[in-house]
Amino acid sequence: MDLGIAGRTALVCASSKGLGKGCAKALAEAGCRVIINGRTMASLEATADELRHSGADIIAIAADVGTPEGRQALLAAAGPVDILVNNNGGPPFRNFREVDRDAMIAGVDANMITPIELIKAVIDGMCERGFGRIVNITSSSVKAPIAGLDLSSGARAGLTAFLAGVARTVAMHNVTINQIMPGAFDTDRLKSNFERAAQSSGAPVDTVTASRRKAIPAQRFGTADEFGALCAFLCSTQAAYITGQSILIDGGAVVTTL
Repeated sequence: MDLGIAGRTALVCASSKGLGKGCAKALAEAGCRVIINGRTMASLEATADELRHSGADIIAIAADVGTPEGRQALLAAAGPVDILVNNNGGPPFRNFREVDRDAMIAGVDANMITPIELIKAVIDGMCERGFGRIVNITSSSVKAPIAGLDLSSGARAGLTAFLAGVARTVAMHNVTINQIMPGAFDTDRLKSNFERAAQSSGAPVDTVTASRRKAIPAQRFGTADEFGALCAFLCSTQAAYITGQSILIDGGAVVTTL
């Protein structure tokens, strides 16, 4: 299906690997000019080279999106942004009693304030041009909180609530704002979580991994390509009537009717 976004400029944060890379790949395949981002230039360039094989125009910017300087570098390289995919690593798994004030502020800054700052920087231009797609990668824990990920859940839920009203104020300009809530995906972050859980419990990593997989109705973990395909559709011309929504993609793990 032609998504109708060929030639559009897409800025995809934290996209050298994992779900961000999946989004960048899908948007590149749809014909977008894609600005990808990561902190390590080596892995970033490897991803850029991979994506360029499809003939896409890829610009790689090594920067920390969580800093004003990093955000400015991305925006300067992108120019007018048509599509913004907000993504950033979440706070580590931790008992809430161990989360001090500084950690809470850092978590909210990374997973709520940073994406809002980027949205503020691009949204007026989108409205003026009559096209804009903003997709925020949050987490299934926004809908079904997980003990130990309280700071991540809280900051991402705050982002979702903050943008719920904003989305309705720009919809008439063909600008949409949506969230994708991923469950368990086959990424480096998921593997590191399993390794940490194995160390804590004393169980083998394979046992921890198998137990988590079995708990998912689909009986498997998601792939970055599946996630990217959903992101690209939300950025398409066909998705213009979808806004202010949080879409769960988790293989059926969260039991809900809504």
